[in-house]
Amino acid sequence: MRIDSVRYLAGRELEDPRPLTPYNDIVCRFLEEFSRRLRKDREAAAYPDLMTLAFFCRKANIQKLKEDFLDTKTRLGRGMIFHIAPSNVPVNFMFSYIFGLLSGNANVVRVSSKSFTQVDIICRVLNQMFMEAEFQDILHRTAIVEYERNREINDYYSARCDGRVIWGGDQTIAELRQSPIRPRCVEIVFADRFSFGVIDSRSIVDASEEEINHLAEQFYNDTYLMDQNACSTPHLIFWKQSGKMKEAKKRFWDHVFQIAQKYDLADIKVSDKYVMLSEYAMERQDICGVQSYGNLLYVVDLACVPKDITSLRGKFGLFFECKIDRLQDAMEHMNETVQTCAYYGIEQEEIVKAVLENSPKGIDRIVPFGSTLDIGVIWDGYDIVGQLSRIIGG
Repeated sequence: MRIDSVRYLAGRELEDPRPLTPYNDIVCRFLEEFSRRLRKDREAAAYPDLMTLAFFCRKANIQKLKEDFLDTKTRLGRGMIFHIAPSNVPVNFMFSYIFGLLSGNANVVRVSSKSFTQVDIICRVLNQMFMEAEFQDILHRTAIVEYERNREINDYYSARCDGRVIWGGDQTIAELRQSPIRPRCVEIVFADRFSFGVIDSRSIVDASEEEINHLAEQFYNDTYLMDQNACSTPHLIFWKQSGKMKEAKKRFWDHVFQIAQKYDLADIKVSDKYVMLSEYAMERQDICGVQSYGNLLYVVDLACVPKDITSLRGKFGLFFECKIDRLQDAMEHMNETVQTCAYYGIEQEEIVKAVLENSPKGIDRIVPFGSTLDIGVIWDGYDIVGQLSRIIGG
């Protein structure tokens, strides 16, 4: 392999370091210090996703994750994990790297060649830390790399890894799987997913102005911040009818529109969104109306729940909505592609009950609006640290 075609953004070429125990003290201390430095970094402060990352890495959170994970079993990391990060979420590569470290592994993380300031900031902080004696053990377990699509390089890392983690679309997964892995190598894939929300109409009407503003802000963070690119971003809103539906919908979307005034709506986003809306209007027979709030927000009203809800994907402020009488009316449309259900005005236990009673193939997460992007060590139904470590014992 031509090693000069690989650019190291942080860390160095790995030299087969030995695995550690999960949640090793060295790793926990490293993440604690990374969190502290990122929170103090003036450039990082301008990016909410970096502050979320710093919050995740704080000492109290890592300690809680450790307590939740540890049991009577003795574990070690598997060795070296090869991560392929997605191109649509800037900080995802760091979360994947953190999961690998917490599992006790050395990590090669391929970052997208798409330019993101957040990636530059993270790697700058990492490289500063790697210059210090205290974090040499982590340096020798870290290779954050960048390279153009290259089968030969994929083959090289895949043949040497003890675990492979692929974040990306189905096409990316198919491409990476052309590179063979060793028989005992484990693989976790995070494929194309679809997410939705459920809102109780009466709860919107009865909410105070402060509550509805907070909900609109949370919805904005779940959707607009990532241009609706994240797999956990809601594209479709199910309105559970409990009275005053028309008033509830108007109040909710009016507040979302007001919050969305701060969105950076570039001209290319406007044109792409309009083309997308036009294509849906021409191709779908179930559209019964479109509410336009200038160029910032389009809401497409559906006459009924479509058989395949995962075909309803928007970007840059394009959403779909549909009325339902019962949660069960939505559950029968949840295929294996469906990941996250966000909710407001409905108890989580009620949604869990509907899932258990209807046994859909989809829905891995049920969280309130504002939490859809909160990634964790349990994701897409995987216990990532458990998968990337091995049990020692009889």
